Amino acid sequence: MNQILYVGENKGNGPIAIKSIVKFFAIVIIAFGIILIGKGSYAIYKNIEINSGDNIPVVYMNRVNNTVVIKAEDNIEISKLIYSWNKGEETILLPNSKKVEEVRLLSNENSVVNVDDIIETTNHFRCVDFVIENAMQPLSETFLKRLHFTLKNGTSDSRKDWFAVGEYKRVPNEVGGRAIAEPEEVASQIKALLAAYNGSKTHSLEQIVAFHHDFECIHPFQDGNGRVGRLILFKECLKNNIVPFIIEDDSKLYYYRGLHEWNQEHGYLMDTCLAAQDLFKEYLDYFSIPYSE
Repeated sequence: MNQILYVGENKGNGPIAIKSIVKFFAIVIIAFGIILIGKGSYAIYKNIEINSGDNIPVVYMNRVNNTVVIKAEDNIEISKLIYSWNKGEETILLPNSKKVEEVRLLSNENSVVNVDDIIETTNHFRCVDFVIENAMQPLSETFLKRLHFTLKNGTSDSRKDWFAVGEYKRVPNEVGGRAIAEPEEVASQIKALLAAYNGSKTHSLEQIVAFHHDFECIHPFQDGNGRVGRLILFKECLKNNIVPFIIEDDSKLYYYRGLHEWNQEHGYLMDTCLAAQDLFKEYLDYFSIPYSE
């Protein structure tokens, strides 16, 4: 098993080297990955049921100084808005409304960055702090909800009545067309998942990845499940003295395939995680940070 070497005596509070070593790499790599979002393209379309005739929504895109204002309007209610600025991102569901508006910040002439991306990048730093500070603690519903709250606090989602920041989802959502838990099923399924996982004091990498898969299948939050789930992956690797890893942008498609195929074949997701772990080891090697196999 790949392990991070302790530096100094371990008195039950976890590896002393965590804050001085792992935090640095986690923040740098995570921030780099999030900033890549700005390089993606975006698209807006709606998914509605039309009883008769052709009904085409009106989409406005106006540039105002350094921002782009995007509005979608229709004479019947828009039930779903799928907003994609990077391949593989989650579907965002909106309450029924005839008007939807989004504001995005222009970073330069060739790319557009969502204002929320900037806020969530800052929040991600706080999430890394929270993960490291609580690395040795067992997983709990309180931890999961606090992590989600830290990630989404201050975003436009947090100002929506129907969006439960730091709480389980209230509106059904979807990911990749796969069946996931309904809002009323989330609490019981998360409780069962945590009870089974916490039944063991230590976990192998494959057990941690299996938990991640099951967590993503429940998809307990309205948005941000992937980011929360990968932060949990990082935390549990630290807790079990396993070299952690980051799923970077160029591995996302392999990662999604691995999640999708997990019930038939564990190898796809495990290989993706092991490759990401090898890359993390390269960073450790570059800075002469020791770890054991």
